[in-house]
Amino acid sequence: MTTPVGAPGASRADLVADAALALLAERGMRGLTHRAVDEAAGLPQGSTSNLARTRQALLELAVRRLADREARVLALHELPDPKAGLVGLVDALALATHRALTRNRELTLARYELALEATRRPELRAYFDATGARFRDQLTGMVTAAGSTDPARHVLSLVAWADGLMFSCVAGSFNANVPGLEEVRAGLWELLHGMLDG
Repeated sequence: MTTPVGAPGASRADLVADAALALLAERGMRGLTHRAVDEAAGLPQGSTSNLARTRQALLELAVRRLADREARVLALHELPDPKAGLVGLVDALALATHRALTRNRELTLARYELALEATRRPELRAYFDATGARFRDQLTGMVTAAGSTDPARHVLSLVAWADGLMFSCVAGSFNANVPGLEEVRAGLWELLHGMLDG
């Protein structure tokens, strides 16, 4: 594993969280220990424990950093304008989904590790769901602007489609066949055309 390098001026909390996310992607939940994070981050032993004393605190730190990093990678504000009709919405979501499959691949793996752990830890579930609400709210606004008559149901279908694609291509049986941007766009067009124009 390559040692995570924080951005210039990154805080120690960010460095620890980045190392935790890298470990989750590489080794899974069992590989995430305070000692392993110290080593991966190149910090003195005990540094992670000083910052996040419990495993729950370390997981919360990772979830918070994951949400921040995914928001930057997806960069929804840079995407094509989803208010520009169905074509704009498809273009925006295709680019965001493709980024998750390619340059965001390790973060996507870490997110699945954290999501599965949240099914066993109610205190993490609430925290994980709250951080994910930001993207769901943005997606609801996009779908509503595109003319959805049932935004909640349509958002669920979109998230299920995207998560299914990402899981299959990052951790499932299609991991060697990551679709290109145009293939992702074609799938989203079919889905959204059926929802909004069907």
